[in-house]
Amino acid sequence: MTRSFLSLVAAALALSAPTGAVAEIKAPVVPLGTDLEAFDYPWPVKRMPIRIGTTEGQMSYMDVRPETPNGRTAILLHGKNFCGATWEHTARALAGAGYRVLIMDQIGFCKSSKPRDAQYSFAMMADATHRVMAREDVARAIVIGHSTGGMLAMHFAQMFPEATERLVLINPLGLVDRMAEGVPYLPLDKLIEQERGKSAETIKAYQLSTYYHGNWEPRYDRWVAMLAGQYATDDDDAVEIAQAKTAEMILTQPASHGFARMRMPVTLFIGMRDTTTFGKGQAPDEVKARLRPIPEVAPQAAERMPDARLVTFSDFGHSPQVEAPEVFEKALLADLDRAR
Repeated sequence: MTRSFLSLVAAALALSAPTGAVAEIKAPVVPLGTDLEAFDYPWPVKRMPIRIGTTEGQMSYMDVRPETPNGRTAILLHGKNFCGATWEHTARALAGAGYRVLIMDQIGFCKSSKPRDAQYSFAMMADATHRVMAREDVARAIVIGHSTGGMLAMHFAQMFPEATERLVLINPLGLVDRMAEGVPYLPLDKLIEQERGKSAETIKAYQLSTYYHGNWEPRYDRWVAMLAGQYATDDDDAVEIAQAKTAEMILTQPASHGFARMRMPVTLFIGMRDTTTFGKGQAPDEVKARLRPIPEVAPQAAERMPDARLVTFSDFGHSPQVEAPEVFEKALLADLDRAR
């Protein structure tokens, strides 16, 4: 599928209402495949064979090489509602500054396999990411994670500290243990039902209110088309089951208990208008009342890390790298340059 056709798909999904308003999506969603086979990525996609449980699969990733290398490598880890392609603007900025960039699609997401018998865990994903590094002869890297990818980055750093030059966490989940705060476990069958209920309209409405604080830009529609097209694929719920298992993983496998082991430099980039509060939707009212979103828990989390600093963006939300890429990239490159 060509980019021009994907542009038409995105346009069909675009809302006709003004920025910040909610309206109906006018056209049906185009299925894009369980592994986003019909969705173009900005660079060639490499595939690493990997066995998950009893299933043979593949982990997809992009390897972006700079014209003038500076000898450093950055690894980009996407969030639950994002994919490797969402990192395009950030990756171009990093490559332009001399960094080699490895952009992962984690097992269960995007262009990677979604084995039905997999026991999903951050440890499994961290190990697979480390295998990609070995495959590409990368011994040590700057690990940059957004949202769920930030939670994965913390698990990676705790498992492979020698491979982690430094951590960059962008509005990460996992800064607190939500079950310890009282969020109840939701059985997998109920999580699967929640995933089955997702559509272009619900995806967009959630992102509008939670990520973008009521301000929608037409360029975000491509990412709605990407997710909705994957969910719309007729694949016996392969996407829904994988996504439900990752939601279960986020609640049951906190990263916050290992902060003391993260002795490498850590920078938390926090969009202060983010309202993401994982688990809030399934919590009883008395628990919900005391749960706090990412911007409110980030300062205390940073204090518990041996070498952490906090960088905030007062006007942006959950995804500053998507919402304001030039502003974010300037801050990111300055931080990486400071850390030399």
